[in-house]
Amino acid sequence: MIRSVDFYGLRAVEFSKGDYTALLVPEMGANLVRLCNTRLGAEILRTPAADETETFKSRPQVFGLPILFPPNRIEDGRYLFEGRTYQYPITIEKEHNYHHGILKSEPFAVSKAVETDDEVLIECRYYSNAANDAIYKHFPHEFKCKITYRLTAGGLEQEVMLANRSRMPMPVGVGFHTPMRIPFAGGEDADYAMRVSVAEQVELNERNLPTGRKLPLSEQFAKLRDGGLRVTGCDAIEAGFTAGEIEVDGKSYRGAVVENLRTGVRTFYEVDERTTYWTIWNNGGQVPYCCPEPQSWTTNAPNAADLAAAGFRSIAPGDKWRAKYRLYAK
Repeated sequence: MIRSVDFYGLRAVEFSKGDYTALLVPEMGANLVRLCNTRLGAEILRTPAADETETFKSRPQVFGLPILFPPNRIEDGRYLFEGRTYQYPITIEKEHNYHHGILKSEPFAVSKAVETDDEVLIECRYYSNAANDAIYKHFPHEFKCKITYRLTAGGLEQEVMLANRSRMPMPVGVGFHTPMRIPFAGGEDADYAMRVSVAEQVELNERNLPTGRKLPLSEQFAKLRDGGLRVTGCDAIEAGFTAGEIEVDGKSYRGAVVENLRTGVRTFYEVDERTTYWTIWNNGGQVPYCCPEPQSWTTNAPNAADLAAAGFRSIAPGDKWRAKYRLYAK
């Protein structure tokens, strides 16, 4: 099923397949603001309520699947690449940093909406160029961003593609803020634990920028790999980690898992090898969500001493970059 709906005054696309239903708002960064397994009663993502519409418009990063381009912070909003200076506005005054980009708020066009017996496919596109300069004025590259959602009986697959349509190599760093809802199917905060495929902790300074030091996981954060960590109804968490793999159900797994320890129901957020870094943020710990944020590069990667180790990448003129993610419950 695919249909156009009104979502508190915003145009949205509702679609479903099997036990899953989803809601997409193209005009706000092609943000998929709801994904629910109706059989399990599992609301996987934080969805804006009627009285949160203005908050969603001003801070889309705390709902659904908001794309971050670039992800996280850029020190002083500035970096150099191939002799060119990139200068962004300061968005966090107390830290004097730029963060998250504005693609998360830009209007995408639905370029394809197809349903077959096996899946629903929704494709959204955004073009940046000199005539569409919301991004171009600070990031002078023509590019296309395509976000494709495939919903099947097994859950949601999301693919992000960036194509460099400019004449210069284009830096590419992508992340998702992804507030996973906790509790997602009733119960209390204490009934839930999160695991994430983190490897080492990245030391952050007072501006929440990496210092260059990587540390062994603390006793607290080691629980992310084994046993699970309570991440809501708790103290504040804002931490950075290198990405690795953990074991889930006897198999190697790259991503985040939230489990209802009382019922055994779990929500899954799988990432591919493009994810090299995680930020985990719970907005003070007293809200019904926690964000395991996959990033293709380390926070402030363009200013890192070792660009390759920080995950910094660029796309040659005419080339493309892709990353895939999956969300489901079982």
